[in-house]
Amino acid sequence: MSLLPYDTVLIEPTRIGLVVLQSDETIERDMMQMRGTADLFFSRVPSGQEVTAQTLQFMAAHIEASAALFPQTLRLNAVGYGCTSGTAQIGVQEVERLVKAGTKTQAVSQPVSALLAACRHLKLKRIAFLSPYLEQVSANLREVLQDSGIETPVFGTFGEAEESKVVRISGASIQSAARHLLTNGGLDGIFLSCTNLRTMDLIAPMEAEFGLPVLSSNLVLAWHLAQLSGDPQALQGPGQLFASRATS
Repeated sequence: MSLLPYDTVLIEPTRIGLVVLQSDETIERDMMQMRGTADLFFSRVPSGQEVTAQTLQFMAAHIEASAALFPQTLRLNAVGYGCTSGTAQIGVQEVERLVKAGTKTQAVSQPVSALLAACRHLKLKRIAFLSPYLEQVSANLREVLQDSGIETPVFGTFGEAEESKVVRISGASIQSAARHLLTNGGLDGIFLSCTNLRTMDLIAPMEAEFGLPVLSSNLVLAWHLAQLSGDPQALQGPGQLFASRATS
């Protein structure tokens, strides 16, 4: 056997971590599609196939351990928790505490804080809200938005509780539902809630049709993580949100 010498190189890219739901089939694909200059790291958190207040709250007990599975030798520039309704149920501050207890990072986001930041950035005050889930699952998030000055006077849902069905809702169904919600006007934009809903390829055509910003859980989370990382080029996505470069 020969013991061979080697050199090392200093690699310091922007590093972004994502804690992904066990049941989510979409967010990793979307984030890789939006990957810019960042190195992306993924971990999974146990989650139920049925989405209820109880299954959403259940994840809180596992977030710290899931975050601890990121490489412990690295300090991540930002970490995202990939659940919109789960964050509204568990609480923004508690999600941040649990993630930071598990891994070294300077910033934590999730779709709730990301949506609020995106709405402030684009100066949106009244948005249509489309959810795949039962109405009561979205109630917490709508209250959080209301408390932060973002009204959701128009709400629509596909009324689905099973994640395996949510991920298979067609793009045509999503566009048709959005068209229905925006019929009466008087809105600044629309939010497509859920990290498992396949919306990324719909953002640009929907904005072209409606003439309004179209935001989705994965889009706002990617944008916010890039801003928080200090490298706006870390993730790059479609639509008006990413087209406006200023940090927020």
